[in-house]
Amino acid sequence: MQSSKTALDEIKEFLLCETPEEWVKAATEHQDILLIDHANCEKKAASSAMQLIHRYSENYNLLQKMSRLVREEMRHFEQVTAIMKKRKINYIYVSASRYASELRKLVRKGETTQLVDLLIIGAFIEARSCERFSKIAPWLDEALGNFYQKLLRSEGRHYQDYLKLAYEAGETKDVEDRVLLIAEAERKLIESPDSEFRFHSGLPF
Repeated sequence: MQSSKTALDEIKEFLLCETPEEWVKAATEHQDILLIDHANCEKKAASSAMQLIHRYSENYNLLQKMSRLVREEMRHFEQVTAIMKKRKINYIYVSASRYASELRKLVRKGETTQLVDLLIIGAFIEARSCERFSKIAPWLDEALGNFYQKLLRSEGRHYQDYLKLAYEAGETKDVEDRVLLIAEAERKLIESPDSEFRFHSGLPF
């Protein structure tokens, strides 16, 4: 298994941009929203993996990796909500960010092409989460910073799992082309102004 540092280096090469410092500043100023949306992201990640399990039940490698991912994401959800309870942060409703929904607009129709795109998008979501954990951790209090540092390894592995599954599902050239296209869309979402602060939001207004 790769170390978190090696996985993080790989992720920084995979992503076309780093998280802007403006987002990091906003995250330190809105830690309640950061944690609430982080909890939501863990739930959504588990739900997305479950959807893949239901839709592609003949793909045994996918089933094994996604089953493990579901368990880990829900464990992270439990950990984040425990932190929220300890810090007396109410689990209020916050709207979803544009990030995942905009990326999913790029998903093609067709059994194989749809799977390839969903897996690549999953890789980008996990990669950006990992990169943001590393960005924000040094600016948080010791307990929360250490928690985010510990998440780096699993999030890095999730990114690798999604990307490997994409290459297994599709033709190499097609996967490479789709990675480039989705990477550019992901970069624009991260670097363009965003009306609300969320875990995967872009530049704060």
